[in-house]
Amino acid sequence: MKEQDVCEVPCVDQTKVNRVGQHLEDGSIHEVSRLFKALSDETRLKIAYALTIEEELCVCDVANIVGATTATASHHLRHLKSLGLAKYRKEGKLVYYSLDDDHVKQLIMVAFEHLEDLNQRGS
Repeated sequence: MKEQDVCEVPCVDQTKVNRVGQHLEDGSIHEVSRLFKALSDETRLKIAYALTIEEELCVCDVANIVGATTATASHHLRHLKSLGLAKYRKEGKLVYYSLDDDHVKQLIMVAFEHLEDLNQRGS
């Protein structure tokens, strides 16, 4: 069976290749890849999504939401913080986490909106 989604003849638009290539060389691809890798972990994505629903949650609440120990939840939250996706504040003996900024919330919400669109189209 012949592939229908591959060019049948070689054709390279060198101007486009050069223009796009310049954008891929600045190192930001690596950092964005790390961000998506962090969100590719199901537990961290659950945590991030929970923080789009509730603006701020303590570590104990996060642990209960994702069905993990507080140590595990704390580990994942620290990882999200280290990548600039989350921030925290301490109030007495409690630690509260929230998403770092609106861009993070938008990123997660767009992913879920895309999933909903795919489901509606039957893809």
